[in-house]
Amino acid sequence: MKLRYNILTLAMTLSLSLGMAQQKTEEGQKEIAGLRAVGSPSNPKVPMNWNRYHDLKQMEQFYKDLQKAYPNLVKYESIGKSYEGRDIFVLTVTDFKEGDAKRKPAMWIDGNIHANELQGSEISMYTAWYLAENYHAVPFIKELLKDKVFYIAPTINPDSREYFIYEPNTMHSSRTGRRPFDNDGDGLVAEDLYDDLDGDGHIVMMRRKSKTGRYKVDPDNPNRMIIVKPGEVGDYELLGFEGIDNDGDGLVNEDITGTYDPNRDWGWNWQPNYVQGGALYYPGTLPETQAVKNFIYAHPNIAGAQSYHNYGGMILRGPGAAEDERFYSRKDVQVYDALGTTGGKMLPGYNYIVIHKDLYTVFGGEIDFLALTRGIFTFSNELMTNYKLFNEKAEGMRQSDEYYEFDKLLMFGDAYVPWKEYDHPQYGKIEIGGAKKNYTRNHPGFLLMEDAHRNAAFTIYHAYHMPKLEVLETDVKSLGGNLYEVNATVWNSRIIPTHSDHDVRYRIERPNHIRLEGAKVVTGMRVMNADFNETIEQKFKPEQIEVPTIEGTSAVKVRWIVRGNPNAAKIVVDSPKGGYLEHDLKQQGNKG
Repeated sequence: MKLRYNILTLAMTLSLSLGMAQQKTEEGQKEIAGLRAVGSPSNPKVPMNWNRYHDLKQMEQFYKDLQKAYPNLVKYESIGKSYEGRDIFVLTVTDFKEGDAKRKPAMWIDGNIHANELQGSEISMYTAWYLAENYHAVPFIKELLKDKVFYIAPTINPDSREYFIYEPNTMHSSRTGRRPFDNDGDGLVAEDLYDDLDGDGHIVMMRRKSKTGRYKVDPDNPNRMIIVKPGEVGDYELLGFEGIDNDGDGLVNEDITGTYDPNRDWGWNWQPNYVQGGALYYPGTLPETQAVKNFIYAHPNIAGAQSYHNYGGMILRGPGAAEDERFYSRKDVQVYDALGTTGGKMLPGYNYIVIHKDLYTVFGGEIDFLALTRGIFTFSNELMTNYKLFNEKAEGMRQSDEYYEFDKLLMFGDAYVPWKEYDHPQYGKIEIGGAKKNYTRNHPGFLLMEDAHRNAAFTIYHAYHMPKLEVLETDVKSLGGNLYEVNATVWNSRIIPTHSDHDVRYRIERPNHIRLEGAKVVTGMRVMNADFNETIEQKFKPEQIEVPTIEGTSAVKVRWIVRGNPNAAKIVVDSPKGGYLEHDLKQQGNKG
């Protein structure tokens, strides 16, 4: 007979055996359910291992499994093809039984635009998984998915993600896409790639013994090379990453595939390649960029966006270039600051900063396309930071020192390829070794899940504060002569306005429409000051009052004069980014 205990009973009577999977009784061996960790789904329908990096086949299987397990919460689709013809998938996560998904305020999330930045995909998938698996367990999530919709694109560079996982790479390649170019101008394309000399899938460093070398082996760590002090004689010279001069031009690894940057291919403040390296020929050169742009344009309900990159532990906002500061008004910056500073608390070791001020200048970046072309409040998080290694800022240590120490104490040498001899066709006897391609920039497994949840929580917090509109109060009163006055207050209870200040200034998206349907409207107006009866008349279509924006945690008041009793009418709030709702006047009754 199965024993069932509620949480209180377990806490009071089984405190000494909560960690046991089974217990022997007089009836034999009985199973006792473990205690669910707070914040985690107790019995996930789609079991996932979040301390690893998934390939495209595994990712698509995850999409299928999540959609099958939660058909009323998750749907996935291909929004286009990559350069090599792979699908770019987007998961839509919302409560499809509650309202029209396309009319709910939407959060866009993408990752892995740079292929070696793998964890953006994992964190994007974790977000979809967490939302679906906790819908029935966490009331906050259930309410969120009734109100909001998430569009999640785990990888927008599928070609190079697969290439990074299955082909030899350094930790810094393949940042680009797979479109090949003649990088060294010899008339040949991608003919001098990295060469995996020992066939282990990692492109590590080459060193050679030398009487004039400037490096020696660290006596405390055989994997580590250290530079000798002035006046001291070294044992080795470093020759760069593993490779061979394949085309006989005296250079190694100088013509690899795709040296462009997919995050310099977007429309806002795009600059040509001689100004912004990696920009290619014109904005939108790449099919991956075009696919994402088309989806964004087709979904004007997107009010918030999050892109994932690595490395450095940063919560970034735009602009990417100093000359675009003028497009970030005080009002919009206040919204960013409210979200970003809270994100800094949620993500220990991360700093909330501005791209061009605190990092470097970026022209033609995705974050500016989303924020300034579409008026979407957008962040880009640089995942992983050396702070996470020991949960403290480095004092007197270089970043590389910390990674060697971390490997020694917590990875037990698994993060580095030990040095080994190799007969090189050009360099002669050398040794190869160094950090594996999935170390330093990408999280070690046990750190990945924590960062996945913290970053997912930040995007959920952002999504929660996208506009939430409600008709707060209405009244109907008779004016005599079969005329009636209808007043309504529409309230936005969240931080983010229905339109950014930048959006309003440049009329990116149409205004909010507040309509009175089912009544003969004589005139309509916005009430600017109810106490002094200051109004602005809606001259065209008086039944549909245009409101440029509804600020965060603010209200707008509207008024109509109608002919005939309007109690059978309804108020419709129709906002591109704020959602769609209807309010029936039948229950209001008349005044006066």
